[in-house]
Amino acid sequence: MDIWRTITQAIFIFAIFIIFATFHEYAHGWMAYRLGDPTAKQRGRLSLNPIVHIDLFWTIIMPILLLLSTGGRFAIGSAKPVPVSYNLLRNPRRDIVFVGLAGPMANVIWALILIWVMKIGNATGAFVSGSPIYSLLFICMYVNVLLLVFNLLPIPPLDGSKLVESLLPDRYAYQYMRLQPFMFVILIAIMYFGLFSKLFMFILSIIVYIFKL
Repeated sequence: MDIWRTITQAIFIFAIFIIFATFHEYAHGWMAYRLGDPTAKQRGRLSLNPIVHIDLFWTIIMPILLLLSTGGRFAIGSAKPVPVSYNLLRNPRRDIVFVGLAGPMANVIWALILIWVMKIGNATGAFVSGSPIYSLLFICMYVNVLLLVFNLLPIPPLDGSKLVESLLPDRYAYQYMRLQPFMFVILIAIMYFGLFSKLFMFILSIIVYIFKL
């Protein structure tokens, strides 16, 4: 019974992850389109349909393999990255930052909306803390903060690396991005030793304290 409950919960969390990862990727494509790059639109990725953002390996196989191989300690997964042709942007050096931050900002907006709904529901008594609806909203907020913190890590090709790249002189930016093939090992290490978990829980605790959730 417990294993089926665990599987059901995992599928439920996965569905929530896909929904908000879709908004995250859509925001990247939307911002790129607004700044002159129609690549995502031309390839059918400027869409809120979750199916077009699912990658068989990164979204499904990789998380399952990591969960199994680490005994459930952690998993890493991602939606299919929205294609961006930086040479088509009006000002590539500047616009790469806006495109990179658009995804995390979508998660910030969703997190704030969900917090607001939770606060209103709690204040009016429509759904108090601990109720099923409140718990669902909290999980959705949790996933958005998770996506936000994870994607802002300054590790290529995550969104945070775009900001670092834009701040570095061209020569150093090139060397920094050349490290991308090796950064997955660093990311795994950060997850395995619990460094990301500590960072995320610290930020989440600040949010809970500020908004009194």
